[in-house]
Amino acid sequence: MTHELRSAHLQIHLCVLLWGITAILGKLISLDALPLVWWRMLIVVVLLALLPRVWRGLVRLDRKQVAGYSLIGALVALHWLTFYGAVKLANASVAATCIALAPAFTAIVEPWLARRPFRPRELTLGVAVLPGVALVVGGVPDGMRLGVAVGAASALLVALFGSLNKRMAGRADPLTVTALELGAGTVLLTLIAPLLPLLMPALASELWVIPDLRDTGLLLLLSIVCTLLPFALCLVALRQLSAYTMQLVTNLEPVYAIILAMILLGEQRELTPAFYAGVAMILAVVFYDPARSALQRLRQA
Repeated sequence: MTHELRSAHLQIHLCVLLWGITAILGKLISLDALPLVWWRMLIVVVLLALLPRVWRGLVRLDRKQVAGYSLIGALVALHWLTFYGAVKLANASVAATCIALAPAFTAIVEPWLARRPFRPRELTLGVAVLPGVALVVGGVPDGMRLGVAVGAASALLVALFGSLNKRMAGRADPLTVTALELGAGTVLLTLIAPLLPLLMPALASELWVIPDLRDTGLLLLLSIVCTLLPFALCLVALRQLSAYTMQLVTNLEPVYAIILAMILLGEQRELTPAFYAGVAMILAVVFYDPARSALQRLRQA
């Protein structure tokens, strides 16, 4: 393995570790999910707006591209809202585990949205996670069940915007796309905030909340270190790694998040062995297909 390839692997693992920390920060920040996500997106958009490259990229986009990326940004905003809603309604471990359901949803929605052939094997693997989900639900206190449902909705949104992003991949500058998507997401949250008590009562809260000094520091850490930094590292690493390798490592995000939640938040005291048995079953299914494909590639080499 060359030095460049080794560095790329380390960069991707650092990215996934930082993404895993987002759940921990979501638990530590005292803001409700709505203002938390709104501030996170706004901070990233403001920072990206300082780059001339972003503005040059925006000028090159046509109306169809702007509309497409704005739709994706709206889905990203709703994903983060439901993800941090799951963190607040349950805990970081539950929210991270629910994200592992995304491959099951992707198997259903990606062929439709990305316009590719349907693959029965992917749906079979998606259905295979259901026993693990049942154990996860049975392994959380009754007061956290709503958090599981909201977390599952978050995983569905991951499948939706991930499939749409794949369909539009490579059509514009990545930093410009990020700024446009998160900008559109910020606008959406601003508009729907008054409607959330009717649309999603469990996630409704005051939007215009000024964070205190502690929360401001954690929000900056979330926005810069856990959003912009891994994004930049990911762009560099993908010059050396395939998208397949990237996805394989990304599957480790729930693992990192759960381990960090146990170490930093002591969440293992809130959950039963059935929860962790369910997590193990879900992750086994998530890793089965990539591991099988990797083994086949080694045999063919």
